[in-house]
Amino acid sequence: MVWLFLLASLVAILIAAEFFTNALEHLGERLGISEGVTGSLFAAVGTAMPETMVPVLALVAGTDDPALNQEIGVGAIYGAPLMLATLVMSLTGLAVLRLRGPGGYITPEPTGFRRDLNVFLLAFGLAGLGLLIPPGWAHAGLARALLAIGLVLIYFLYVLLTLRRSSALVEQGHATEAHHAMFLARLGLPASLPVILLQLGLGLGLLVTGAKGFIAGVHELSDHLAISALILSLLIIPIATELPENVNSVLWIRRRKDTLAMGNVTGAMVFQGTALPALGLLLTPWQPQPSVVAAFAITVAGAGWLRLQASGPGLRVWHLGINGVLYAGFVLVALVGLA
Repeated sequence: MVWLFLLASLVAILIAAEFFTNALEHLGERLGISEGVTGSLFAAVGTAMPETMVPVLALVAGTDDPALNQEIGVGAIYGAPLMLATLVMSLTGLAVLRLRGPGGYITPEPTGFRRDLNVFLLAFGLAGLGLLIPPGWAHAGLARALLAIGLVLIYFLYVLLTLRRSSALVEQGHATEAHHAMFLARLGLPASLPVILLQLGLGLGLLVTGAKGFIAGVHELSDHLAISALILSLLIIPIATELPENVNSVLWIRRRKDTLAMGNVTGAMVFQGTALPALGLLLTPWQPQPSVVAAFAITVAGAGWLRLQASGPGLRVWHLGINGVLYAGFVLVALVGLA
């Protein structure tokens, strides 16, 4: 029964992703904004809601066990960017492996792609510094609070920079374009802004519902596995919550909308590398447990590898395969830790 529930949740996510991406393309075209803004801000934050709600709900309104809540919260906070920087990136590349070949290029708008990765590495590095703050230090709380404020300010500046670049990118030919009719318009509704927003809301609502259903199914299956809540949050929950980003990016990259596809992932990385760690710094002990340190190191390695390739001749399909190898390495480390 649980397998049918998981399948139904996955189908809901796939349908919702089609609705969501279709509406976003029409919204971006209507507003006259660049693909970078549509992918890195609108799509990234919208599809990041399922994985954002997991740690928020765990830390603010979780179970009666504070330690369990903190383990789930910290695991989800680190697991989300880990999945994006490694597994989701590799699956996005895998989606076009047959079409473009291992040596084929993936060509997101370069300035926005590099900016996203630069901001993420800076912000996630600051979050990692919080792990080094001694818990018994008299000013530990103040130090973590200052880091949290810094992370929020970094995201605010990132949004301003992304919006500022939009007009120039539109003039350079990177405007958001919708190549298919809006789904609700096919039912006879006008392709007006209110209808676009209605379809966007329906898609987002179905995304969140499907992801929550998938999480519930994974939790039911996990009852048969003797693993800690932290490892569960690092490994299993992000797979479900990152499905919206991955499906949206796969749809876009197969349509050769590389800027939207990659911006959807890197924009979510920036959001989850700033807002979520800020929450963790304020509401959890934020201690350097082995699995947390491993997740942090592999996430930085995955993002750093992509940033290195973005400075070279170009990003190729096989480059994203390395990110998949990094994720496999983390799974191996986690399994060894469980043994």
